[in-house]
Amino acid sequence: MPRYTVHVRGEWLAVPCLNRTNTVGWLGKEAVRRYMKNKPDNGGFASVEEVKFYIRRCKGLGLLDLDDTVEDALEDNEFVEVVIEGDIMSPDFIPSQPEGVHLYSKYREPEQYISLDGNSLTTEDLVNLGKGLYKIKLTPAAEMKVKQSREVIERIVKEQTVVYGITTGFGKFARTVIPNNKLRELQVNLVRSHSAGVGKPLTPERTRMLLALRINVLAKGYSGISLETLQQVIEAFNASCLPYIPEKGTVGASGDLAPLSHLALGLIGEGKMWSPKSGWADAKYVLEAHGLRPVTLKPKEGLALINGTQMITSLGCEAVERAGAIARQADIIAALTLEVLKGTTRAFDTDIHAVRPHRGQAEVAFRFRSLLDSDHHPSEIAESHRFCDRVQDAYTMRCCPQVHGVVNDTIAFVKDIMTTEINSATDNPMVFAERAETISGGNFHGEYPAKALDYLAIGVHELAAISERRIERLCNPSLSELPAFLVTEGGLNSGFMIAHCTAAALVSENKALCHPSSVDSLSTSAATEDHVSMGGWAARKALRVIEHVEQVLAIELLAACQGIEFLRPLRTTTPLEKVYDLVRSVVRPWMKDRFMAPDIEAAHKLLVEQKVWEVAKPYIEKYRREHVPESRPISPTAFSLGSLEMDAGVGHDHRHQNEL
Repeated sequence: MPRYTVHVRGEWLAVPCLNRTNTVGWLGKEAVRRYMKNKPDNGGFASVEEVKFYIRRCKGLGLLDLDDTVEDALEDNEFVEVVIEGDIMSPDFIPSQPEGVHLYSKYREPEQYISLDGNSLTTEDLVNLGKGLYKIKLTPAAEMKVKQSREVIERIVKEQTVVYGITTGFGKFARTVIPNNKLRELQVNLVRSHSAGVGKPLTPERTRMLLALRINVLAKGYSGISLETLQQVIEAFNASCLPYIPEKGTVGASGDLAPLSHLALGLIGEGKMWSPKSGWADAKYVLEAHGLRPVTLKPKEGLALINGTQMITSLGCEAVERAGAIARQADIIAALTLEVLKGTTRAFDTDIHAVRPHRGQAEVAFRFRSLLDSDHHPSEIAESHRFCDRVQDAYTMRCCPQVHGVVNDTIAFVKDIMTTEINSATDNPMVFAERAETISGGNFHGEYPAKALDYLAIGVHELAAISERRIERLCNPSLSELPAFLVTEGGLNSGFMIAHCTAAALVSENKALCHPSSVDSLSTSAATEDHVSMGGWAARKALRVIEHVEQVLAIELLAACQGIEFLRPLRTTTPLEKVYDLVRSVVRPWMKDRFMAPDIEAAHKLLVEQKVWEVAKPYIEKYRREHVPESRPISPTAFSLGSLEMDAGVGHDHRHQNEL
């Protein structure tokens, strides 16, 4: 018999449909009737007939025609929402879809799988799992290790050995021994009581990342979870059944208890859950709609699901990947600004950077040369000021290799820590099958990723700080020799005046966000957990800092392209002209004042999707192939872009001849 799950005023109702020729309007009335039946005051209605409503799908929010039959309009077990006319939505109401639903209505179930063994996951893999590009399966070796560690737990339970978290309470209650007939209840109570987070729910992408990372850690075989339960968790991931996880509540030791408990809560069929098919609904309905059963926790399994640093680390992986993307594109944007401001490339000479051989610095200088080398990419703009009287540029252009470079090195350092962390066992107690014992330790402490992400925020922020100063130079006619605020008829038009203010505001906000959260610690759990990492906030604010950096650089990208307009008909180098063309494909030139926020958003989207890098990368890599001697092969330990060592004779550009 077909059945539909209908959302009415914050409640979910299962409505069976004996006759598929019934209309969508009938389904709405039946749902309202059941809703009224459950309310002492009939929900404020005298009868079903007086209720005016419309119905929409939870997936994609498409409106349904009330006269269509359910057979024609709906799939079996579909989720729909009855919206009663005249209702005012409560600010506390959990919507049927997360923010950005237009992105998720395009979700397609992936066909490819990624095999997890707990040892070889990369930050890129995790971000792609978050995007829904892969399903998950375990390697045979991982399955074997999971089985072996579970056998240790079963033996402990059978022999009634006193072991923390398996046959005892938690935290301050570690000395309280729990009888065998209460061990399953102990695990459920743990999950329920620890589901105490607050704030907005994580987006589906971030929840997928968190769930995938917890699966990877469990696959290592040190958690004591049963293979049956782990396979159920994997099935939920593969169906994109994603629990409601508030973003706030973790102190980062003992692990990310609150968010991971919310994750486990959905898996046992309690709380809210989201899927592309259902939107937000009661977890038991979402699982059932996908043909899945709620997990029944066995001894130790609640603790196995919630103990670890996966909230900090999954958000940290997104942060480090986005940081790497914007750092690469920052070099391209700064090179475009240098062209517009008629700067020199002499500061990027290989000899300068060979005597201060930081990897990041050398790579940034190389990128500038690859984009601006007059011999390789003739530039009419550069040629126009070849014999000008300027000797050297401001620090915001001349020192890009030194400033951008250390950001690259910071990202590489943090990525190394994140890669180790995502392939680490972070439970307590740890189950060592080869020793047939459990050992209590402190791998759940989030200090490593917390410190690294504080460092990441501080490092990446500098891209915005220096970018904002370049925006000032572009907008200030005394520094740029361009019209004030990059617009004609100044006074009538304000141009980029307030866009620069926005950049300044974001940079200032970042200064506060860059205060390290990991320098703080508050004792919790009756002084049992007396030092914590505060890594959850480190991860969330790192992402905010990076988003602000992206937005500031989006403004600089727009300003630099606008500056090009005032230098026409002169053309810049081929790769930078391609970047200009990309921007102009989504944002037209600024001829007179208009609504600017959509332009900033469009440029920001180009950066988030790495379109600017995609356009410039072929030219950068071609230049690399032509200028890295065969006798000096690319080091496997260098950045992914290749060797940072260049010939001393390469890259002697001759702009600003008077420097010689």
